[in-house]
Amino acid sequence: MTDLGRPRADLRRTAERYRSTPVEGVESRHAFSFADHYDPRNTHFGALLACNEETLAPGAGFEPHQHRDVEIVTWVLEGALAHRDEGGHAGVVRPGMVQHLSAGSGVRHSERNVGGADVPVRFVQMWLQPDAFDAPPAYGLRKVEPTVDGVTLLASGLARDEGTPALRLRRSDAALHLVTVGPWLPLPELPEAPYRYVHLTAGSLGYRTVPGPKGAGRSMEPGDSVRITGEAFVAPTAGPDGVQLLLWEMHSPLSYG
Repeated sequence: MTDLGRPRADLRRTAERYRSTPVEGVESRHAFSFADHYDPRNTHFGALLACNEETLAPGAGFEPHQHRDVEIVTWVLEGALAHRDEGGHAGVVRPGMVQHLSAGSGVRHSERNVGGADVPVRFVQMWLQPDAFDAPPAYGLRKVEPTVDGVTLLASGLARDEGTPALRLRRSDAALHLVTVGPWLPLPELPEAPYRYVHLTAGSLGYRTVPGPKGAGRSMEPGDSVRITGEAFVAPTAGPDGVQLLLWEMHSPLSYG
């Protein structure tokens, strides 16, 4: 699905996302084929299977449901999300916290707007293919302290990141980063990988598609994403309100069989 022979920065606007309302009070916007939305040309990028923007109204949520062999990472934008699973894990995810559920051999969990809330909860949820299958389910939740350089590691399966506070993924060649910079500043040096996926969560961003004079200028707003291969995504620079984005670093695509 992805040609690694030429650099590419494939921008997808938030309005292009598939929209669904699976239950009352829930709105989901999907970056890839998901649930009832199927496009054979848009099933994944690298090892990333889903990147959903979810909004749960007060009192709304997803009742207990099953997952298997998928890494689920959640980043809350506004409000608070209550998680509970059959392994006895319960947590409330708020802005500035990252949650990881490794479904492994199978786990049922529920997700709801936290009890008593009078505002919606908005969050980004991302699904990654593991490279260790049928493992016992695992759960992690931590508060994130942004680093001075603007690139904060949230979750990783890479050997280089062992011993860090990052949540551990069951994908040995992938990592998720939070990138935050102030108004009009260039982004710091970003991790390199054959597949990189950027999801913009706040502020705005400008970049060029490839190096040199042939690189066209592009801009991003909250909810936009860009799928990057090779030396694309050149000179990214924050807009007037700064920028916050999530960056997946992936060194291999989906594996089959």
